[in-house]
Amino acid sequence: MNMREAPGLSAILGVGSAVPDRVMTNADLEKIVDTTDKWIIERTGIKERRIAEPGLVTSALCEKAATRALDSAGIRPDEIELIIVGTATPDFIFPSTASVLQERLGVKGQMAFDVTAACSGFLYGLIIADQFIKSGHCRHALVVGCELLSKIVNWEDRSTCVLFGDGAGAAVIGPSPDPDRGIIACTANADGSYWPMLHMPAGGTRMPTSAQTVEKNLHTISMEGNEVFRVAVRSLLDAATKVLKKAGYKASDIDLFIPHQANERIIEAVGKRIGVPEERVFKNLERYGNTSAASIPIALDEANREGRIKKGDLLLLDAFGAGATTAAVLLRW
Repeated sequence: MNMREAPGLSAILGVGSAVPDRVMTNADLEKIVDTTDKWIIERTGIKERRIAEPGLVTSALCEKAATRALDSAGIRPDEIELIIVGTATPDFIFPSTASVLQERLGVKGQMAFDVTAACSGFLYGLIIADQFIKSGHCRHALVVGCELLSKIVNWEDRSTCVLFGDGAGAAVIGPSPDPDRGIIACTANADGSYWPMLHMPAGGTRMPTSAQTVEKNLHTISMEGNEVFRVAVRSLLDAATKVLKKAGYKASDIDLFIPHQANERIIEAVGKRIGVPEERVFKNLERYGNTSAASIPIALDEANREGRIKKGDLLLLDAFGAGATTAAVLLRW
């Protein structure tokens, strides 16, 4: 990775996404756990989600989204100098899924690593890539957010299994071709005191895998729902407010607000408190559920393909995840 003259703004040059073919509706969930379509929609806004078929691995879904993002940007895989994958459901504990993705793309030599920031993973990766490009350390970066959460959901826990889905989204980042286009400001932080409210208990050094941990379903998502809701709303609002102030913009300047797609009530609460009109808030969680690190890049790709974004629009991306991690990015499309 050679040092170059630092460019101006870095920008998203192309986006892409991919989801499994299998659709699981709320009606399907009614057959598995004690829940109803009405209850799920009222509490979350989710109507269906995508579930990975047996044999599908995270790196494979990353590859589909990444290939579409590269095509969108008109960039070859060998022009990428940095690969970052945000995921909490990697192919392996090690090596990184980014390294496996590199091999799938048929290239080598790039710096490649994973970011474990849960639902904030894509934005963490985007912020890191932005710094590498602005400093002149690389010209083009590939940032992917991908989760196969169906692999770590407890399908007997009705409080969590209704929420999550599988998917991947990717973006190619590079020097902006337009001085008025690109990433304007960003912010990211974490509060480790909240880690217990959302985590997977077993599988790490704190609780190594054993017959007992498997029998007790400790390799699945554990969540304190009410606490997550409270902290998420406050954290998303704080991050959005901070990044707008940092860049010198107001909520009325935002053309499209793309928050992490976790829960419709969270999205509506944050949008109202920031002061963004409902018609400027992008939502697609009714079809995908919470796809964690994949939710924002999937939404960004869909918004772009649907014509919800036009050149020159000001976008606010905002995420909150386990850790507790928070990130926000303000960019000119």
